[in-house]
Amino acid sequence: MYPSWSCVLFDLDGTIADSAAGITGTLSDTLQAMGKPVPTPAQLLEFVGPPILDGFAALGLDEEESQTALALYRRRYTERGAFDSSVFPGMEDTLRAIREADLPIALATSKPESQARRMLEHYGLVDLFAFVGGASDDESRSEKADVIAYVLHNLRRMGVDLTRPVMVGDRIHDVEGAAANGLPTVFVDWGYGSDLEKAGTIAVADEPGDLTWILLGEALPATGTD
Repeated sequence: MYPSWSCVLFDLDGTIADSAAGITGTLSDTLQAMGKPVPTPAQLLEFVGPPILDGFAALGLDEEESQTALALYRRRYTERGAFDSSVFPGMEDTLRAIREADLPIALATSKPESQARRMLEHYGLVDLFAFVGGASDDESRSEKADVIAYVLHNLRRMGVDLTRPVMVGDRIHDVEGAAANGLPTVFVDWGYGSDLEKAGTIAVADEPGDLTWILLGEALPATGTD
């Protein structure tokens, strides 16, 4: 039996939303516009989840080029890429079950906070979250550890019980960022992470319904909405 958690922090891309197509497509468009080589689709997938500036640096862009790419990427992603995505089947039912059990949930994503909120509003899920936290628009807050610290600070200010928080994510950045803040991580297997990225996690969810057992200690009833 898993511990009784006091609140849950969720990653967005690869955990709640299948957003790879919008992110990789926008990244490809951005690199083409700058006359830069475009990695293969499989290679582009590796950039889903981590801070976008880290991705540009990994592609060999210098600081000035990265800032130019960031502006291009943000504009293109806001225009069309953000909504080239969908909620993973079963994830909405799971989030609603967790909230109905009076377990507070928050978002902790390396995506800019304004974009993340727009996506949750688009999905009709934003009201389920006690707090929506993400990267700052200037990327000064983008590393996952910093985002999680920011979310915890705001939850504490709101009076949310932080005695037993837990992170739910799909990439090593979630695991390491959570550990830096003293949080354990539940890894989701439907996202974009590899088996190696599961190291150090306390549990692995094979499908969204598994999270209700891990987080609440109970199974999610079949609803037929998947």
